[in-house]
Amino acid sequence: MASVKSNLRKMYAYKFFVSLSFVFGVLIPFFLEWGRISFFQIMVLQSWFVLWVMILEIPTGAIADYLGRKPTLTIAAILNAIGVLAYTSVPDFYVFMLGEFLWALALAMMSGTDEAMIYDSLKAVKKEKISKKILGRFGSFEMLGIMAAAPIGSIIAATLGLRWTMLLMAVPFTIAFLIALTLKEPARRKARESGKYLKTLTNGIRYFYSHKILKILAFDGVSIAVLAFLIVWLFQSKLLQVEVGIAYFGIIVTAMTALEIAIMNNFGRLEKFAGSKKRYLLASALIPGIGFILLGLTPNAVFSMMLIILIGGF
Repeated sequence: MASVKSNLRKMYAYKFFVSLSFVFGVLIPFFLEWGRISFFQIMVLQSWFVLWVMILEIPTGAIADYLGRKPTLTIAAILNAIGVLAYTSVPDFYVFMLGEFLWALALAMMSGTDEAMIYDSLKAVKKEKISKKILGRFGSFEMLGIMAAAPIGSIIAATLGLRWTMLLMAVPFTIAFLIALTLKEPARRKARESGKYLKTLTNGIRYFYSHKILKILAFDGVSIAVLAFLIVWLFQSKLLQVEVGIAYFGIIVTAMTALEIAIMNNFGRLEKFAGSKKRYLLASALIPGIGFILLGLTPNAVFSMMLIILIGGF
C-alpha cells in the first residue's frame, strides 16, 4: 500500500514537471524572432507534430505493453529533454522538425501509459473503484504545470532572452526523468494486447459510423475545437500588435487556463443556466466565434486581453 501511495505522489509530480512548458506563453515570438521562421512554417511544424503523434500512438502503446509503464515513462521524459536541446541548438526549420518529432514520440509514449500506471497501481491494492477521482486529480496537475510555467517563461524571455525560455525547459523534464526512475512497476497481466489493436480500431470505426448522434457530436466538437484552438497561435500576434510586452504573455495564459479549469468543473451549472445541453453546446460555439470577431476589430490592449482569456477558456 505504501508503494502505491508513493507511486501516486510521484505520478502527480511527474505530470506537473512534464507540463512546465515555459515557452508556451511566448511561442510565437520564439519562432519569429529567435527561430527566424515564418508563421506558415510554424503551422507546418504543428501539423508535422500532430501527424507523428497519430502515427506513433498505436506502436508506442505496444512498446509500453512490452517494456512496462516505468521504462516507457522514463524514456518519454528524457526524449522531451533531448527535444529541447535539439530545438535550441541552432535556429533552423529542419532542426525544429527533429525537435517536434522527438516531442511527438515522447507524447505518444506517455499517452495512456501515465494513466495506466496509476490504474495498475490502484488495482494492485484493489482500489480501482476510486480511479476516476484519482485520474481527475492527476489531470489537474497538468493544468497547474501550465499555469505555473507560463508567467515564469514570460519573465525568462523578458530578462534572459527567448532561447533561454525554451532551453530551461530541459530542467523540469530532467526532474521528471529522475522521478520516473523511482517509480515502482505495479503487477499486471502479462498477456500481450497488441494483437487486439486492429480489432479495437475497426470495431470503433464501425460503431461510430452507425451512431448518428455520435457523428453529429464529433463534427461539432472537431469543427469548433479546430477553429477555437487557433487562439493559441493567434493571441500572441494580437498582443504584439496592440503593444503588450512579452512579460505579460504568461499571465494571459495562466488566466486562460484558470478560466478553463473553472468551466470544466462547472458543466452542470452552465448547462442548467443555458437551459439544456443542446443550448450550452450552441453557446460554447457562439462565445468563441463572437469573441474572434471582436478581437479582430478592437485596437484596445485591455479589451483584447479580456477577449483572449474568454475565447481560450471556452
